[in-house]
Amino acid sequence: MVGSSIEFRGAALRLDASGALWWPGERTLVVADLHLEKGSAFAARGRMLPPYDTRATLDRLARLVERVSPERVLCLGDSFHDRRAAGRMEAGDVERLLGLTERVADWVWVTGNHDPEPPEGFGGRVVEEMVLGPLVFRHEAVKGAVGEVSGHLHPAAAVLVPGRRVRERCFAFDGGKLILPAFGAFTGGLNVLSPAVAGMLAPRFEVHLLARGKVHRFPSGRLSPD
Repeated sequence: MVGSSIEFRGAALRLDASGALWWPGERTLVVADLHLEKGSAFAARGRMLPPYDTRATLDRLARLVERVSPERVLCLGDSFHDRRAAGRMEAGDVERLLGLTERVADWVWVTGNHDPEPPEGFGGRVVEEMVLGPLVFRHEAVKGAVGEVSGHLHPAAAVLVPGRRVRERCFAFDGGKLILPAFGAFTGGLNVLSPAVAGMLAPRFEVHLLARGKVHRFPSGRLSPD
């Protein structure tokens, strides 16, 4: 996988350039915030976006599953953009998602604030959070928790490099918490220096910035606010 590696409470993890987390020792692939059918939800409110976000997101996820052949996939909440998302999915996308969940031995839907009750009929199992070895996986970070992997905040970071400013999605890691970027095609990013994100992290942390198909590590002191 194209990415960077970290050790988190004894677990050797790989941070992939796609925004997914790969834990080889547990054969576990982790993604956060798919927000399937976000485009159709916006269209219903008059904001016309191309209606292909679900397909694009599932295509990216399928390529990952094909590449690493995980025994477990953890989706860390907000997999569906709202309670009616499943009803708006095109038949081909439904079939693609069912094919993915059937292919993986243990597909886990972690509940999120957008999908507190993920729709039935897509396979897998539903949990509020999951403990694997030294790590706990949940949708929203909890202040003071350690050994925690979460999503929800859609972290992004900006860095000044010679001649320009780069702002992209990122992983945020402070040794006690790892916050994953949003995986969904239409999901934006919140600057990690904003209070909502920075307030969850230790004063000194690092980001793993996703840019041009690679993952670039920067200390928090190198980052730029919006």
